[in-house]
Amino acid sequence: MIDKISPSLEAAVAGIHDGATVLIGGFGTAGMPSALIDALIHHGARDLTIVNNNAGNGDTGLAALLKARRVRKIVCSFPRQSDSHVFDALYRAGEIELELVPQGNLAERIRAAGAGIGGFFTPTGYGTALAEGKETRLIDGRHYVLEHPIHADFALIKALRGDRWGNLVYRKTARNFGPIMAMAARCTIAQVSEIVDLGQLDPETIVTPGIFVQHVVLQAGQQGTQQGESACND
Repeated sequence: MIDKISPSLEAAVAGIHDGATVLIGGFGTAGMPSALIDALIHHGARDLTIVNNNAGNGDTGLAALLKARRVRKIVCSFPRQSDSHVFDALYRAGEIELELVPQGNLAERIRAAGAGIGGFFTPTGYGTALAEGKETRLIDGRHYVLEHPIHADFALIKALRGDRWGNLVYRKTARNFGPIMAMAARCTIAQVSEIVDLGQLDPETIVTPGIFVQHVVLQAGQQGTQQGESACND
Protein backbone atom coordinates (compact mmCIF):
# COMPACT_ATOMS: atom_id res chain seq x y z
CA MET A 1 0.00 0.00 0.00
CA ILE A 2 1.32 3.42 -0.93
CA ASP A 3 1.59 5.54 2.21
CA LYS A 4 3.82 8.61 2.08
CA ILE A 5 2.77 10.03 5.44
CA SER A 6 5.71 10.59 7.79
CA PRO A 7 5.07 10.12 11.51
CA SER A 8 6.79 13.38 12.47
CA LEU A 9 8.53 16.44 11.09
CA GLU A 10 11.84 15.07 12.37
CA ALA A 11 11.36 11.79 10.51
CA ALA A 12 10.43 13.64 7.34
CA VAL A 13 13.74 15.53 7.16
CA ALA A 14 15.96 12.76 8.55
CA GLY A 15 17.41 11.93 5.13
CA ILE A 16 18.70 15.44 4.37
CA HIS A 17 22.48 15.16 4.32
CA ASP A 18 25.34 17.61 4.71
CA GLY A 19 26.08 19.49 1.49
CA ALA A 20 22.61 18.94 0.03
CA THR A 21 20.89 21.38 -2.31
CA VAL A 22 17.48 22.19 -0.86
CA LEU A 23 14.64 24.07 -2.55
CA ILE A 24 12.47 25.86 0.02
CA GLY A 25 9.08 27.15 -1.02
CA GLY A 26 7.63 30.49 -0.06
CA PHE A 27 7.36 34.08 -1.17
CA GLY A 28 8.60 35.86 1.89
CA THR A 29 6.69 34.09 4.64
CA ALA A 30 3.71 33.16 2.42
CA GLY A 31 3.86 29.44 1.81
CA MET A 32 7.14 28.98 3.68
CA PRO A 33 7.33 25.53 5.35
CA SER A 34 8.52 26.94 8.68
CA ALA A 35 7.83 23.74 10.63
CA LEU A 36 10.01 21.72 8.26
CA ILE A 37 12.76 24.34 8.45
CA ASP A 38 12.71 24.17 12.26
CA ALA A 39 12.96 20.37 12.03
CA LEU A 40 15.89 20.72 9.62
CA ILE A 41 17.68 23.00 12.10
CA HIS A 42 17.16 20.41 14.83
CA HIS A 43 18.31 17.66 12.45
CA GLY A 44 21.68 19.37 12.07
CA ALA A 45 22.53 19.06 8.36
CA ARG A 46 25.24 21.56 7.39
CA ASP A 47 26.95 23.10 4.37
CA LEU A 48 23.61 23.39 2.58
CA THR A 49 22.83 25.19 -0.67
CA ILE A 50 19.41 26.78 -0.28
CA VAL A 51 17.21 27.98 -3.16
CA ASN A 52 14.42 30.35 -2.16
CA ASN A 53 12.87 33.54 -3.46
CA ASN A 54 14.14 35.49 -0.44
CA ALA A 55 16.97 35.21 2.07
CA GLY A 56 14.96 35.08 5.27
CA ASN A 57 12.74 37.41 7.27
CA GLY A 58 13.40 38.43 10.86
CA ASP A 59 14.76 35.60 12.99
CA THR A 60 12.41 32.73 12.16
CA GLY A 61 12.03 30.22 9.35
CA LEU A 62 14.75 30.50 6.74
CA ALA A 63 16.45 33.29 8.70
CA ALA A 64 16.78 30.91 11.65
CA LEU A 65 18.44 28.33 9.41
CA LEU A 66 20.94 30.96 8.25
CA LYS A 67 21.52 32.11 11.83
CA ALA A 68 22.34 28.55 12.83
CA ARG A 69 25.21 28.66 10.29
CA ARG A 70 23.84 25.68 8.34
CA VAL A 71 23.87 27.33 4.89
CA ARG A 72 26.96 27.63 2.69
CA LYS A 73 25.24 29.23 -0.30
CA ILE A 74 21.88 30.76 -1.08
CA VAL A 75 20.35 31.17 -4.54
CA CYS A 76 17.58 33.76 -4.51
CA SER A 77 15.98 36.81 -6.10
CA PHE A 78 15.51 39.16 -3.15
CA PRO A 79 18.29 38.75 -0.58
CA ARG A 80 17.64 42.10 1.08
CA GLN A 81 14.54 43.58 2.59
CA SER A 82 13.87 45.60 5.73
CA ASP A 83 14.12 42.59 8.06
CA SER A 84 16.88 40.56 6.36
CA HIS A 85 19.43 41.42 9.06
CA VAL A 86 20.60 37.81 9.51
CA PHE A 87 21.56 37.42 5.86
CA ASP A 88 23.05 40.90 5.74
CA ALA A 89 25.37 40.19 8.65
CA LEU A 90 26.49 36.83 7.25
CA TYR A 91 27.10 38.21 3.77
CA ARG A 92 29.06 41.24 4.98
CA ALA A 93 31.21 38.93 7.09
CA GLY A 94 31.91 36.69 4.08
CA GLU A 95 30.24 33.72 5.76
CA ILE A 96 27.70 32.93 3.05
CA GLU A 97 27.82 32.79 -0.74
CA LEU A 98 25.09 34.46 -2.79
CA GLU A 99 23.91 33.68 -6.31
CA LEU A 100 21.50 36.41 -7.35
CA VAL A 101 18.90 35.33 -9.92
CA PRO A 102 16.09 37.50 -11.34
CA GLN A 103 12.76 36.19 -10.11
CA GLY A 104 11.43 35.10 -13.50
CA ASN A 105 14.69 33.34 -14.30
CA LEU A 106 14.63 31.64 -10.90
CA ALA A 107 11.14 30.28 -11.47
CA GLU A 108 11.94 29.15 -15.01
CA ARG A 109 15.23 27.51 -14.00
CA ILE A 110 13.39 25.49 -11.37
CA ARG A 111 10.56 24.66 -13.77
CA ALA A 112 13.08 23.62 -16.44
CA ALA A 113 14.64 21.12 -14.04
CA GLY A 114 11.28 19.47 -13.42
CA ALA A 115 10.37 19.49 -17.10
CA GLY A 116 13.66 17.92 -18.20
CA ILE A 117 14.78 20.98 -20.16
CA GLY A 118 18.54 21.28 -20.54
CA GLY A 119 18.60 25.07 -20.67
CA PHE A 120 16.82 28.09 -22.11
CA PHE A 121 17.61 31.50 -23.55
CA THR A 122 16.17 34.60 -21.88
CA PRO A 123 16.69 38.33 -22.48
CA THR A 124 16.62 38.98 -18.73
CA GLY A 125 20.05 39.91 -17.44
CA TYR A 126 21.70 40.47 -20.80
CA GLY A 127 24.30 43.23 -20.67
CA THR A 128 24.53 43.12 -16.86
CA ALA A 129 26.90 41.48 -14.40
CA LEU A 130 24.43 38.62 -14.11
CA ALA A 131 25.32 37.53 -17.66
CA GLU A 132 29.09 37.49 -17.17
CA GLY A 133 30.61 34.18 -18.24
CA LYS A 134 27.36 32.92 -19.74
CA GLU A 135 26.65 32.05 -23.36
CA THR A 136 24.69 34.70 -25.25
CA ARG A 137 22.96 34.64 -28.63
CA LEU A 138 21.32 37.06 -30.98
CA ILE A 139 17.89 35.65 -31.89
CA ASP A 140 15.58 37.55 -34.23
CA GLY A 141 17.41 40.77 -33.50
CA ARG A 142 17.30 40.43 -29.71
CA HIS A 143 20.08 39.38 -27.32
CA TYR A 144 19.54 36.42 -25.02
CA VAL A 145 21.42 34.73 -22.18
CA LEU A 146 21.63 30.96 -21.68
CA GLU A 147 20.37 29.84 -18.27
CA HIS A 148 20.57 26.32 -16.84
CA PRO A 149 18.03 24.40 -14.75
CA ILE A 150 18.28 24.24 -10.97
CA HIS A 151 18.13 20.63 -9.83
CA ALA A 152 17.97 19.81 -6.13
CA ASP A 153 18.39 16.90 -3.78
CA PHE A 154 15.40 17.93 -1.67
CA ALA A 155 12.43 20.30 -1.73
CA LEU A 156 10.66 21.52 1.39
CA ILE A 157 7.23 22.90 0.53
CA LYS A 158 3.99 23.84 2.26
CA ALA A 159 0.51 22.83 1.09
CA LEU A 160 -2.95 23.14 2.55
CA ARG A 161 -4.08 19.53 2.24
CA GLY A 162 -2.56 16.23 1.18
CA ASP A 163 -3.40 12.54 1.12
CA ARG A 164 -1.31 9.44 1.70
CA TRP A 165 -0.45 9.19 -1.99
CA GLY A 166 1.16 12.63 -1.82
CA ASN A 167 -1.43 14.56 -3.83
CA LEU A 168 -1.45 18.22 -2.77
CA VAL A 169 -3.65 21.30 -2.92
CA TYR A 170 -2.53 24.78 -1.86
CA ARG A 171 -4.07 27.83 -0.23
CA LYS A 172 -4.21 30.85 -2.52
CA THR A 173 -0.83 32.60 -3.02
CA ALA A 174 0.87 30.19 -0.62
CA ARG A 175 1.07 28.01 -3.72
CA ASN A 176 3.85 30.18 -5.30
CA PHE A 177 7.02 28.09 -5.87
CA GLY A 178 5.77 24.83 -4.35
CA PRO A 179 4.53 23.03 -7.48
CA ILE A 180 7.64 23.63 -9.59
CA MET A 181 9.97 22.87 -6.70
CA ALA A 182 8.23 19.55 -6.13
CA MET A 183 9.02 18.59 -9.72
CA ALA A 184 12.66 19.72 -9.60
CA ALA A 185 13.83 17.77 -6.55
CA ARG A 186 14.79 14.14 -6.15
CA CYS A 187 12.94 14.06 -2.83
CA THR A 188 10.01 16.36 -2.02
CA ILE A 189 8.78 16.77 1.54
CA ALA A 190 5.43 18.50 1.97
CA GLN A 191 4.22 20.10 5.20
CA VAL A 192 0.41 20.19 5.23
CA SER A 193 -2.28 21.60 7.50
CA GLU A 194 -4.57 18.65 6.96
CA ILE A 195 -4.26 15.06 5.79
CA VAL A 196 -7.42 13.72 4.18
CA ASP A 197 -8.60 10.31 3.05
CA LEU A 198 -8.06 9.18 -0.51
CA GLY A 199 -10.80 10.54 -2.75
CA GLN A 200 -11.51 13.61 -0.62
CA LEU A 201 -9.37 15.81 -2.86
CA ASP A 202 -11.20 16.77 -6.05
CA PRO A 203 -8.91 15.59 -8.89
CA GLU A 204 -9.63 18.87 -10.69
CA THR A 205 -8.12 20.86 -7.80
CA ILE A 206 -4.97 18.80 -7.25
CA VAL A 207 -2.03 21.00 -8.23
CA THR A 208 0.86 18.68 -7.34
CA PRO A 209 0.25 15.00 -8.14
CA GLY A 210 1.65 12.50 -5.69
CA ILE A 211 4.20 11.21 -8.20
CA PHE A 212 6.30 14.28 -7.37
CA VAL A 213 6.05 13.90 -3.57
CA GLN A 214 7.92 11.43 -1.39
CA HIS A 215 6.89 12.52 2.12
CA VAL A 216 3.80 14.22 3.55
CA VAL A 217 3.83 15.39 7.16
CA LEU A 218 1.18 17.08 9.25
CA GLN A 219 2.24 20.45 10.63
CA ALA A 220 2.47 20.30 14.41
CA GLY A 221 -0.62 21.65 16.13
CA GLN A 222 -2.86 21.27 13.08
CA GLN A 223 -6.03 19.21 13.12
CA GLY A 224 -6.27 16.73 10.30
CA THR A 225 -7.54 13.30 9.38
CA GLN A 226 -4.68 10.87 9.87
CA GLN A 227 -6.47 8.16 7.89
CA GLY A 228 -7.28 5.01 9.78
CA GLU A 229 -5.91 2.69 7.13
CA SER A 230 -2.65 4.61 6.70
CA ALA A 231 -1.96 4.57 10.44
CA CYS A 232 -1.46 0.81 10.23
CA ASN A 233 2.02 -0.58 9.69
CA ASP A 234 1.08 -2.81 6.77
